[in-house]
Amino acid sequence: MTSRPAIAPLDRTDEAAYRALVDGKAKPLGALGAIEDLAVRLALIAGRPNPSYERALLLVFAGDHGLTESGVSAYPSAVTTAMVATLLAGRASANAFARAVGAEVKVVDAGVAADLAPHPLLIDAKVRKGTRNAALGPAMTAQEVESALARGAAVARRAQDDGFDILALGEMGIGNSASAALLLHRLGPAPLAESIGAGAGHDAEGMARKRAVLETAAARTPATDPLEVLAQFGGLEIAMIAGAILGAAAARLPVLVDGFIVSAAALVAIRLDPACADYCIFAHRSAERGHEVMLAALGAEPLLDLSLRLGEGTGALLALPLVRAAAGLLTEVASLDDVLAGRL
Repeated sequence: MTSRPAIAPLDRTDEAAYRALVDGKAKPLGALGAIEDLAVRLALIAGRPNPSYERALLLVFAGDHGLTESGVSAYPSAVTTAMVATLLAGRASANAFARAVGAEVKVVDAGVAADLAPHPLLIDAKVRKGTRNAALGPAMTAQEVESALARGAAVARRAQDDGFDILALGEMGIGNSASAALLLHRLGPAPLAESIGAGAGHDAEGMARKRAVLETAAARTPATDPLEVLAQFGGLEIAMIAGAILGAAAARLPVLVDGFIVSAAALVAIRLDPACADYCIFAHRSAERGHEVMLAALGAEPLLDLSLRLGEGTGALLALPLVRAAAGLLTEVASLDDVLAGRL
């Protein structure tokens, strides 16, 4: 088995001091609610009371899923390739949101089922062209899983080397809500019926087909070990995101976790190494069925609830200003003592 980066749990020695710093700001005690908790957590991650998150990078991991051969998605796999091209052209929702919040965007080819032309914003980390059909057999080999995890960790480390101080994680992959539902089912654990949602959009007939295919896939194997579950049900972009979370946590780099699919990757990462949960900031509660169950399994309270279910990292980007605001509370807001003494 490939070794994974060592992750240090947060050193909470200075937590009381950071809390006192926040409590002493020019505001009523606790008046900024969850932003105050976020500020303390950011200080703990940074290991100092003045963290800064000016350089943010959205990494959109892309991959295709063999499950689409069985009709789990309302769209064909070709849409993955088309949307990657849209992201690289700067014309996707994630690009617009990134410009609005001042983040850069790169796309990671984890396993798109096509040859992608080189592009300055494309990171070629492809393990293989899509996963196998999990309804018929394992989606990935153990070696492919380990390769995807390692490459994801390397992408996170490279981002830190390039000067980014926070990562937003997104995905693009037709069929990946089916894979994520199976991961939730086994690693939550959660009933399969509560894990399956509409994904990119299904009518009643499509939902019935999706449920039947995923029931077949789940019945194929009793796997519960995180690596085995990932190998059985995929996908390559989910595995690579899990690796990126592990790599970022090892580098003490906070990550903004997007919706249902990225949360499934976080579930894998946290089941592999619970210490990485300290570095995951869950951006929003998705409208996708199963996300609430997944957040509960992770003990996570997201920052936003906007009924989003797009993916691409859009929700993670929308939460970025809240992270920067929380850091600003630590570094820019006067203390109440200074206000009362006129030391402004």
